[in-house]
Amino acid sequence: MPVSSSVLAAPIAHKADGADPYAWLQERDSAPVLDYLKAENSYVQAQLADQAPLREALFEEIKGRILETDLSLPSPWGPYLYYTRTTAGDEYARHYRCPRPADDSLTLDESREQLLLDPNVLANGGFFSLGAFSISPDHQRLAYSLDTSGEETYTLFVKELSNDKLSELPFQDCDGSMTWANDSLTLFFGELDDTHRPHKLFRYRLDGTAAQEVFHEPDGRFFLHCYRSSSERQLLLSLGSKTTSEVWALDASQPQQPFTCLAPRVEGHEYEVDHGQLDGQWTWLIRSNRDGINFALYQAADQGQAPTAGDWQTLIPHSDTVMLDGLSLNAGGLTLSLRIGGLPVIEVRPQGLPAYRVELPDAAYSLYVQNSLEFASEHIRLRYEALNRPAQIRQLHLATGEQVVLKQTPVLGPFDADAYVSQRLWATAPDGTQVPISLVVKRQCLGQPTPLYLYGYGAYGESLDPWFSHARLSLLDRGVAFAIAHVRGGGELGEAWYRAGKQEHKQNTFNDFIACAEHLIAQGYTRPEQLVISGGSAGGLLIGAVLNQRPQLFAAAIAEVPFVDVLNTMLDPELPLTVTEYDEWGNPQDPQVHARIKAYAPYENVRAQAYPALLVIAGYNDSRVQYWEAAKWVAKLRATKTDTNPLLLKTELEAGHGGMSGRYQGLRDVALEYAFVFKVLGIA
Repeated sequence: MPVSSSVLAAPIAHKADGADPYAWLQERDSAPVLDYLKAENSYVQAQLADQAPLREALFEEIKGRILETDLSLPSPWGPYLYYTRTTAGDEYARHYRCPRPADDSLTLDESREQLLLDPNVLANGGFFSLGAFSISPDHQRLAYSLDTSGEETYTLFVKELSNDKLSELPFQDCDGSMTWANDSLTLFFGELDDTHRPHKLFRYRLDGTAAQEVFHEPDGRFFLHCYRSSSERQLLLSLGSKTTSEVWALDASQPQQPFTCLAPRVEGHEYEVDHGQLDGQWTWLIRSNRDGINFALYQAADQGQAPTAGDWQTLIPHSDTVMLDGLSLNAGGLTLSLRIGGLPVIEVRPQGLPAYRVELPDAAYSLYVQNSLEFASEHIRLRYEALNRPAQIRQLHLATGEQVVLKQTPVLGPFDADAYVSQRLWATAPDGTQVPISLVVKRQCLGQPTPLYLYGYGAYGESLDPWFSHARLSLLDRGVAFAIAHVRGGGELGEAWYRAGKQEHKQNTFNDFIACAEHLIAQGYTRPEQLVISGGSAGGLLIGAVLNQRPQLFAAAIAEVPFVDVLNTMLDPELPLTVTEYDEWGNPQDPQVHARIKAYAPYENVRAQAYPALLVIAGYNDSRVQYWEAAKWVAKLRATKTDTNPLLLKTELEAGHGGMSGRYQGLRDVALEYAFVFKVLGIA
């Protein structure tokens, strides 16, 4: 028997012979594996049974802050306003459109609205994830894709909006993307290979002719992605690894023609392409790192064909201190997304007018262009939020810089943003590097050690900009502070910050997180016995590594779909995504890389010592981080650790990397995690 358990005893996974005694847990769908995972789930239920009333109370408390029946901000496009509506009791928002008012306002004519898609019906109570939701340029058809397992493999559909006729397209192994050409009859979609990598692009015309393969990317490191340019005049095919890019272009009005390469790939050269207008002329815009790691912006005149790299002219030169994160194009201006001092900054360059930067009030915040609207629009929409401030959708007039708050996410019940203090702190890493921390705490808790929930990620150059959470108020109102450690490996301080936390520098990520924890303790914000840490996916690797290296620093940890068996995963190129990850972690077939990963890999470094209380969440259908990484890690911890602190593994048997679908199920998952935190910390 692989597992021994009782109602109260923890499941014990048997050790098999060989170098990896828990490798048998990788035998997906085998009876012993499923028995073990179900036994662990039963153990979680038994251990947390006394918290059922608290979980239900937390769920109702969090749900009570959310406006369950709500309307999204309508987006004008062509003759329609497009929007979604949520209804109390429904897991998913419905998609609608109605005719656009003659006065160009956002006023809905509900008597003439058309239901485009109802995910609540499509989900039928099971897992549901909507991939593409793409209206054809003539507004006559809807192309959409569905994942009903969590494996991130999609089925493609086209709906005729004049009569609701629905067609399921006869293609397998689809990545979920669906991109229209300007004839509103031709669709481009991506196919996944055996490692779950988008590797082929197909062209399909809705007259029933067979789909044609138009591009194949054989290099296992490169992902393929097709999209429409901001001008709607070009189709762009992006091929990208973690470190290298190549972009091909096609006139969107001539979808039967071949794509043309703009700049052949050169190892280490990353670039992105868009098409729009500059000084009234159609122009190609290229964001590239060829002159420096923080990227510069180039332009190339549209002369009826895709430009070559020799045609690029510098529009915005590289800066050593400012990261050019992205750009948005409208006929009326160019909007740059920058990163300065660890914070996002929006710079607008209106056509023919001086540039300006968007001014905002908080010390730590999230800000990005949510919607550039139609290409001819004079406005864009910004999304702005802070740890203590609910998200706002702000309309920005490109020419004048005038901002209008069109919508603010409501918080029902008593709520005062000023009752919570948002701060930006800086910790000092062992090598002297200053590491930013974003923190929010209830004002009355300042000046005394308090329970604290510290979150981290630190990989792929992703920036964890502060965000507001209705659920988090249940922590803050019980005296628990919340903080984000912006460690190296993320992108908060630009490309150099990312590179300083990957490959041979990965230990910096862990050192930074530990330094943030120590700083919060030293400055009197919390104590080790009050400190909970959390991270998911590559952030789960972070959590696993710091637990091995400094377990006494923390009271509890939560690891969601954690990438903790990193060495064995990176040694198996047949697994989904492994080859593409070599640029992030290194290829352990190289002995030096093998030794480096082995030195920090959470699973490899479990040892006989006391660990904090630990809740681990896995998704059985997860194609990014396989369920067995969490299962093997927990099995080894249970057999090795010397303490009696709770160690819980919850495997969602019908979910993937993102957990269970549906907004109410998501709230129940948060309630379980928060109740676990309160149990460990002794908070009522």
